[in-house]
Amino acid sequence: MIDGSETAAEKAAQGSKRAVLLLAHGTPETVEEVPEYLRNVVRGHALPQAVVEEIQRRYAQIGKSPLTEWTLRQAELLRQALGVPVYVGMRNWEPTIAEAVRAMRDEGVTEAVAICLAPQNSRTSVGLYRRAAYAETGDTIRLHFIDSWADHPRLMDAFAERLRPVWQQVCHASGARIPVLFTAHSVPCRTIQTAPVQTMPARVPQETDSSPDPYAVEAKRTAALVAERLSSEGLTERDWFFAFQSQGISGGPWIGPTVEETLQAIRNEGHAGVVLQPIGFLCDHVEILYDIDIAFQSLAKKIGLKLWRPESLNASPLLIAALADLAAPYLSGRRAK
Repeated sequence: MIDGSETAAEKAAQGSKRAVLLLAHGTPETVEEVPEYLRNVVRGHALPQAVVEEIQRRYAQIGKSPLTEWTLRQAELLRQALGVPVYVGMRNWEPTIAEAVRAMRDEGVTEAVAICLAPQNSRTSVGLYRRAAYAETGDTIRLHFIDSWADHPRLMDAFAERLRPVWQQVCHASGARIPVLFTAHSVPCRTIQTAPVQTMPARVPQETDSSPDPYAVEAKRTAALVAERLSSEGLTERDWFFAFQSQGISGGPWIGPTVEETLQAIRNEGHAGVVLQPIGFLCDHVEILYDIDIAFQSLAKKIGLKLWRPESLNASPLLIAALADLAAPYLSGRRAK
């Protein structure tokens, strides 16, 4: 029976089959697949052979990036939480966004909410996922795209839950308040400058905002909110820092400050250690397992600084709860976009 208080849109949506589409960057399965993967990332532009070989070396040192496995696990946990199908689409590797949308269409999905597993919005990163998702769904699947969730309370709680015990333990062991360094992936400087309005196909919602890209502000906002959750344990504004990591190696200026220079600054202030927590990544992959656990650890040791890293969110129940919170209003038919 249809309740009289339902809107016309809600009544019309009763016949819809709804789903969630999780979007991620993608990662190759083997070192040998790295060149093809990089071609997908740069969309056919030539990369110096030295860059390709350096990325292969990094992948070889960690064995394999678990990004795909963790993303599929997150999707399964979200499916269990919501009771609706959850699909995974990767922008640069398999399963691709096109494959995910094809499966949705074949299984009768008519409406979906898309969530990019990069909480901080950049029109030239999250924006690429947005355009790809709308291009694939076309007119056959009604799509709701969540552009940003950088300050979602449960996401902040998830990061704080990972950080708190590590920070408390190292502070207690050292007898001093150890600083925290929050990080997010860097992006080229040109991507956060004022961007021209991009013309999209008629079926894709237009992006009309030409103000500076919000990414850097959102990343720092996430860090501040996570730090705030540890204030009752004694973490003050003077005890935490923020830096951008994993700047590209193929040329051009990238936003900073870099982790490398920030670690040196922390050491110069007289600190003996630092807890480094990335707040732009939701699971283990090469930027954590190599860039942090190998490269930054090596640098920290070289300059006389101990470095600790909390466990990544991976299958965190609070992360899954945050994703469920984001999707639920659209799945109920009570929000439109």
